[in-house]
Parts: sequence; structure tokens; C-alpha cells
Amino acid sequence: MASDAPVLAGRSRHVVADPLDVERIRQDFPIFLKRTGKKRLIYLDNAATTQKPKSVIDAVRRFYCEHNANVHRGAYWLSEEATRLYEGAREVVRSFLNAPTSSTIVFTRNATESINLVAYAWALNHLKPGHQIVLTEMEHHSNLVPWQMVARRTGARLEYVRITDQGKIDLDQLSELLRRPTGLVAVTHASNVLGTINPVAEVARLARAWGARILVDAAQSAPHIPVDVLDLDPDFLAFSGHKMLGPMGIGVLYAKRERLEEAEPFLFGGDMILSVDWHESTWNELPWKFEAGTPNVAGAVGLAEAIRYLQRLGTGRIFSHERQLVRYAFERLSEVEGLRIFGPGPEERLGVISFEVHGIHPHDLATFLDARGIAIRAGHHCAQPLMKRLGVVATARISFYLYNQPDEIDALVDALQEARRFFLG
Repeated sequence: MASDAPVLAGRSRHVVADPLDVERIRQDFPIFLKRTGKKRLIYLDNAATTQKPKSVIDAVRRFYCEHNANVHRGAYWLSEEATRLYEGAREVVRSFLNAPTSSTIVFTRNATESINLVAYAWALNHLKPGHQIVLTEMEHHSNLVPWQMVARRTGARLEYVRITDQGKIDLDQLSELLRRPTGLVAVTHASNVLGTINPVAEVARLARAWGARILVDAAQSAPHIPVDVLDLDPDFLAFSGHKMLGPMGIGVLYAKRERLEEAEPFLFGGDMILSVDWHESTWNELPWKFEAGTPNVAGAVGLAEAIRYLQRLGTGRIFSHERQLVRYAFERLSEVEGLRIFGPGPEERLGVISFEVHGIHPHDLATFLDARGIAIRAGHHCAQPLMKRLGVVATARISFYLYNQPDEIDALVDALQEARRFFLG
């Protein structure tokens, strides 16, 4: 670690000074007042979902208490106010992604629905026999299973880019694969298992050079690093609100206008139509063409507030804080005998660390830690093919966010040492 790092109290030594005031930040999160018995909650499962600050909770509550009405349909002031908040949230998302227009921001339930929307609305109508759909070995099931369905229905063929032993995608193999006709490259921006940050701008450049479209799963990256769609240049990009301090049940699909214009609607019904006759209908303008039925207005409002919260802190400062935690976690976890970390080094990943402790099943380990107030994830993390590639059935996973602290890593390591004594003697 850096030689000029201050020495912190207790065992949290050699940690670079934190630019975030984490103690103050934690006061914004009501759940951290919660105790597990007499223990504080140590929440290390942020890759699954994040906790919510009071400002987001209040924004959702305030919508239902003060502004609740259906949007786009009412000529009365309350409906107009709800519509203003809903479309204002869309503009917040547009700015967050640096998208050229809010008309290419589609609200969905989550990243999974966003990817399925692309699969059903675009891919089924544009991929055909002879096309490849190129994925990577590190994809979440949500960016893998929809393409299996598309391949079955269209006759397209699935191909997978290998990952190296360091947990990175093999760009040379990708370049070779793209020499064959490719309809779509679908790639995660950051792995929910390995933490690997993939060079999606370079992947998009390679794909575009061979006439392929690209979809980016940004569910793990959007909460932690800048996601600029003009720089990354994807045709489609998906993320979820609940992984970035927002409510559950709200997600986003960004797409280039031409992709949305050539896609058919995914769902049919109210608000996505312009006119309906007995035997024929015409579709609404973008983005409402893809937002059938009553939308999750409160969720969109909550997501907008979550983005504002993150922007007040600064994405760069948040990422710097997480990088410091990852460095410290690598240092401390190296003290645990029989512990193996999967994926790249601390400088090439987000705040996600998957590991195994030899001789202890990850589920047993997670249960043991839970009894000590420490929440981690254990299992295949919706990435079973990746588990096979790693040669394991499951892993334990810790993941950090802006409210985590070095002393929580100390508590984790102490508990892991205790678990080794309990299970292995």
C-alpha cells in the first residue's frame, strides 16, 4: 500500500485517506440503524442490491402523498404534475448517461427486462440463420438466456469469447470471431462475479468495424463508474435502479434512435399506441412506444433522486473510495489460509470480490457470517457457465459501495478466521 497512508485506529491499517465522509454518508441510510441482535449490520452484498438513502425513500413517499396520478392521460393539474415528475426523471437519466435525447431513454422494470425488450423487439426481427450472437464467458444469465431464446427462434448461432485466467476477455479471439457474420455482440461492462471492468468502448469499435450491433449490460457499472453512451457507443445499454441506491422495480434501456425506430413494440396496450381501430393500430412516438400500461412513476422519481445523490458525491470519489476498499480487502484476505480470490487484481476491478475458502462450502460460510451480522452473497450469482469455467460450483462474494468502511473488512476477516477454526478445526 502507499507509504504515505495514515495509520487508522484498530486493525484497519495502511488505508489511503478516504475522500468521502463515510460516517456522515451512513447517517443518510436508515437501515444502518438496524441491529442483528446486538451486532451492527455489515452489508457486503451491494452487487445484488444497494441500500436506499432517506432522500430516495422520501422522494417515493412524497410522490404517493402529494403527486399520485396516472401520467400522460389526464387534463387535470395532478396528472400534469405527475407527468412532469416522470418525464423530468427521464431527463435526469439522459443527463446521467450523456445521451443526446431523452426520447431514447426507455423505462423498464430492471436491466433484465431491458435486455429482454431488445431480444423480443429488435433481435427476433433482425437476426437470422448465418448470424452469430457473440457473448462472453462472464455474462449474467440475464444477458445469456434471452440470446439462447433468440438463437433458437431465428437460427442464429451463439459464440462465446473466452476469458483469460486473469478474468479478462480475450480481445484477440473476439476479433477472430467478428470475421464471421455477426448480428449482435452482448457484453457486460463489469462482471458481477469477477469485478472485471471490460473495455466495452474497444469492443464496440471492433463490432462496428464488422457491421455488428452491440448491447452493453451496465447493471454493475452504472452505479460505480462513469457510463457515457457517446464515449462507449453502444447500440443498446441496460441498467437497474436498485443497484445504484434507487427503488426496486425500475430500470432503463438506452438505445440509439435508429435501433428503437426499427424495433417492434415488446408489450402492447395503453400509452404505447397513437391510434386504435378495429383491425389496426399505430404506435406512439419514442420512447412511449415501448412503455405499455401504467408506468412505475414513483420508481422513476426515486431513481432520479438516487442519481442526484450519487452526482452530489461524485462518481470519481465513489470509485476511488471503492478502489481503496478493494486494495485493503486484498491485503487482509491474503491473511486467511486457503482463501482463493477469482478474477483480476485490485487495480482492474470494481468493488466485487468472489472467493472460496478451501474446505468450506460458500453457503455454509455465508450462514456462519450472517450469524455475526455480516451479509455476503453465496452461490453461482446467476452465472453458472462462468462457475464451470472457474472450476467451481459456487463462490462466496463480497461487494462494496459508498457506505462501506475498512473496519467492516477487518470484521469479515476475523469472522473468516473463526469460520476456519469452526469448520476445519
